[in-house]
Amino acid sequence: MDDEPLKDWAERRDAKIGRLRAVPVVSGDGPRGSHLQPDAPRVIERWNGHAWEPHAFAANLAEAKAILYPVITESAPPGPVPKPLGSGTGKYRKPHAPASDGGGRAQR
Repeated sequence: MDDEPLKDWAERRDAKIGRLRAVPVVSGDGPRGSHLQPDAPRVIERWNGHAWEPHAFAANLAEAKAILYPVITESAPPGPVPKPLGSGTGKYRKPHAPASDGGGRAQR
């Protein structure tokens, strides 16, 4: 049996500290799946390294998702703007048609 070094285990455990989860507030052993009661209130719990502790409260599933997965808007990084493909004869590009003298086939 290969035992994991304590140092590796502690690093793996500490990486999870601060993780959030939403738990529906239902009575008894009722359904706990979020898709079963989307309008049920939720308790947002935070992992402290040893146990889940209350962190926030959400009125429904949509509000809980907004807390768990905040929208992060990123602006475009400053710098050069990428250019669209220019002319050229790359490996998969179609060759340009040769310039014609306007006639193509001789007409009779």
